[in-house]
Amino acid sequence: MSKLDWTRDELLADLPYDEPLVAGGVRCHGGFRGGRYVSPRTANRVPAIDAWQARLRAEGHRLVDVPRAFVPPHYPNYPQAKLLLQEGVRDPVTRSLTLISIVEGFGARIRELSLPDLRKEVVEDLSGTALSHLEGGLFEAHARDEAGWREEGGHKQMWEAARDLGLAKPEIPDDVLLAMMMGGGRGERKRLFPELSHRLEDAITFMANVMVVEIFAEDVFEWAKKLLGDPEVSADPAGAPALVSHIQADEKPHVEYLRTALSELRARTLRSHEGKSQISGQRVIDGILETQLRQMASTRPQRERADVQKAIRLALDDAPRAAALATRFEGLDSGWAFPEHGDSRLELTLP
Repeated sequence: MSKLDWTRDELLADLPYDEPLVAGGVRCHGGFRGGRYVSPRTANRVPAIDAWQARLRAEGHRLVDVPRAFVPPHYPNYPQAKLLLQEGVRDPVTRSLTLISIVEGFGARIRELSLPDLRKEVVEDLSGTALSHLEGGLFEAHARDEAGWREEGGHKQMWEAARDLGLAKPEIPDDVLLAMMMGGGRGERKRLFPELSHRLEDAITFMANVMVVEIFAEDVFEWAKKLLGDPEVSADPAGAPALVSHIQADEKPHVEYLRTALSELRARTLRSHEGKSQISGQRVIDGILETQLRQMASTRPQRERADVQKAIRLALDDAPRAAALATRFEGLDSGWAFPEHGDSRLELTLP
């Protein structure tokens, strides 16, 4: 069996590069070898994840997943965003790309996630698992990828550079960060499994949330590559989408280590916070993941639609023109809606 135990330094190690990646004048992580982009911190992280997943499958367990049918398309979609740019309404697209970069910067907070002592919360042995390496390099690698590390930029800086290349350094609305912060408030989360310790349920919920966001981001990458690679609306149809593709490659280990850790918990038995009872990991992981998926896939498109429509009204002083553009814009809507199947459970594992 492949190596299952790794040190923190090993999981943070880089592959060698011939030349570094420079984006927007900032030395970013990763680099090029033989003309091809090489993601950061993947010398051992990718082989480690592959080994942990192989072990799970060899033991007869499945990997958790988000069904493609439940991934909402980015809003505004490519035809809608292109129409806005062609009509000179740049703020909605600028806002969208800027918000993506801000969210990426917040990704560094994953290193602050407070895990409980999983050896006490999980019945079975955790040696040689992704779970036993979360605080031993996996969370830190994720954080550095998103927000950068020391003198190196990360995905935040790379998204900013892609935006500036494709939209020729657009003016950034002053209220982008404020609007995001004001719109991000949430009520108190209802606990699904009160028999578990708060810290364990919170940690599982956080990781499930991040994994769903990362999987949803696949559609964002494809949208951005297509839009910023369109010579009819992009100032740099080669350089801008190339940066997005580099970020997309970097994100794959994020999805896979989270998928692996959640799948390992799913394959195990969890203890109640008082240690008097046990609960199936499959029941917990499936319940939390499905709840996260349903909430995010149903509420996010509504919020994004309201934000873009507001931006169109603000961008155009000419009311008749604004109304006509809004009608054309809405006519290009994909019409996507969250697939409802009554009370049936979602299939949340890979074949």
